[in-house]
Amino acid sequence: MKFTLESQDPNCKARTGTLQTAHGAIETPVFMPVGTVGTVKGVHQHELKDDINAQIILGNTYHLYLRPGTDILEKAGGLHKFNGWDRPILTDSGGFQVFSLAHRRKIKEEGATFASHIDGSKHLFTPENVMDIQRKIGADIIMAFDECTPYPCEYKYAKRSMHMTHRWLKRCWTRFNETEPIHGYEQALFPIVQGSVFKDLRKQSAEVISQYDSVGNAIGGLSVGEPHPDMYEMTDIVTDILPKEKPRYLMGVGTPTNLLECIALGIDMFDCVLPTRNARHGLIYTSEGTINIKNAKWKADFSPLDINASNPTSQFYTKAYVRHLFQAKELLGPQITSIHNLSFFLWLTGEARKHIAAGDFLAWKNQMVVKLDRRL
Repeated sequence: MKFTLESQDPNCKARTGTLQTAHGAIETPVFMPVGTVGTVKGVHQHELKDDINAQIILGNTYHLYLRPGTDILEKAGGLHKFNGWDRPILTDSGGFQVFSLAHRRKIKEEGATFASHIDGSKHLFTPENVMDIQRKIGADIIMAFDECTPYPCEYKYAKRSMHMTHRWLKRCWTRFNETEPIHGYEQALFPIVQGSVFKDLRKQSAEVISQYDSVGNAIGGLSVGEPHPDMYEMTDIVTDILPKEKPRYLMGVGTPTNLLECIALGIDMFDCVLPTRNARHGLIYTSEGTINIKNAKWKADFSPLDINASNPTSQFYTKAYVRHLFQAKELLGPQITSIHNLSFFLWLTGEARKHIAAGDFLAWKNQMVVKLDRRL
């Protein structure tokens, strides 16, 4: 697995690159659709490839471990064989899900004990068994087990949590390097920078993570409720420290504007549930702003969902028809909007890539964010 840095905008830290994996190349900047339980909700794999042109999707260790279970995934030949997706996959280690189960988990040095949200059964995640689980799932890129701190968070807690995340990373790294891939292809482990919104902690964590000879690095613990300026400030600090020759993955981010602002700060990889989650509620992202397709103003609007869309779904269906589907509670409505929103996020990062290569990204970004923040 190899990352090649290809170009950088002369006016900011935005850059393009290609990450080569056993299941294909990933051109960055890239947005990665989230398929938490082995599927991107409401979207077929052939639509992900042909309509959306997703280069990589995500699975989640916590959810896949509980259901269908790692034994089933291992017998299937890994998640790629199980769900029929033949392009790259990244798995989140489950740290964020454990964080979100505040009333169901207990964190200690050994690891995190939690109660299943499905049946209440008790489980333990450790840095070691999370590596073993992700080996069985078989993602191309796997994440270190970390503690995701909440926002707001006291400095003392954030510091203690960061140091434990670093100790857990050392254990993850040891386990990863003393085991082999199960499914016959290379996997890469990404460490995760933590430190909440405290500058000194983010610097310290980025310096520790930079010492590992990883293929790429991740930034966690942002997009958890902090103001966007804080997210941007922490990201800017961390990307100044992380190795420039390795891809940087900002976890759980974000809105279209978040993506463009963080690309300008040197981020290469993103994921977020917003495109599909909001799509199911009728919120559509377009190149001119956001639309609530349930509003009466679209009842007789027979224009396509987005005139600039590059995918056939967004050009084929009209706003009036999709609004009708939502009013009639037809399942096709959320499916169309999910495909559209994912396509739009992929289009946006693809356009960013073109403008970075052309050297005019910053000017284009500044024009785009004005439009992206509008409610139509």
